Amino acid sequence: MSGYLLDTQVFLWMNAAPDRLGSAADLILDRSNQLFLSAASSWEIAIKFGLGKLPLPEPPARYVPSRMRLLGVERLPIEHSHALAIGGLPDHHRDPFDRMLVAQSHLEGLPIITADPVLARYSDDLVLLT
Repeated sequence: MSGYLLDTQVFLWMNAAPDRLGSAADLILDRSNQLFLSAASSWEIAIKFGLGKLPLPEPPARYVPSRMRLLGVERLPIEHSHALAIGGLPDHHRDPFDRMLVAQSHLEGLPIITADPVLARYSDDLVLLT
């Protein structure tokens, strides 16, 4: 069994547009792989929904947990060590949510599944959707 950290966009695509998962669809949908969603992604989803930038069929407080259960995705809380590790990251990415995912990926040993090629500048230990 392998573990992977889902980028926020990948989690949303798993639910609303699985055809966008491309070459990583088999890996993502393989139930023998353990998938994690960071609390940072839930935070990002809630903010974007609240700003009207992310339409969802129901409020994030119901949407995210129900879709996590449906897809068998595990929770990854934000720890102080994760937050503090951000200070040691190179400044490749300005997005605070993505920087948190990178810190969590490094500390937890979980490759990120993402469509964002900028994250590859932090590590080759990721799955970049093509």
